Amino acid sequence: MKKAELKQMPPLTSDEEAERFVEEADLSEYDLSVFKPMRFEFAKKSAVLNMRIPPKLLEAVRRKAQSKGMPVTRYVRMLMEEDVSRQ
Repeated sequence: MKKAELKQMPPLTSDEEAERFVEEADLSEYDLSVFKPMRFEFAKKSAVLNMRIPPKLLEAVRRKAQSKGMPVTRYVRMLMEEDVSRQ
C-alpha cells in the first residue's frame, strides 16, 4: 500500500483499548510513521549524582527535556547513556 492510501492511527486512550486494537487490526493498513521510539527503564537506580551547573544551562536542559516530553533527570541520564555507549 502506498503511504497516501494508509489509514491514520485512531486515538487510543487506554492500555486496554490499545491492546484490543493491536490484536484485531491489520497494522500493515496503517501509517505507523507517527510513532516515536520509546525507551523503558527497568534497571534499578540507587546511585546519586549531584552537580552544580550555571542556571542558564539548567534552564536550557529543562526546555530541551520538556520539548521531548520527559523529566529533566531522565533526559540527562539518556544523554549520559548515549555518550558513554558511543565508540
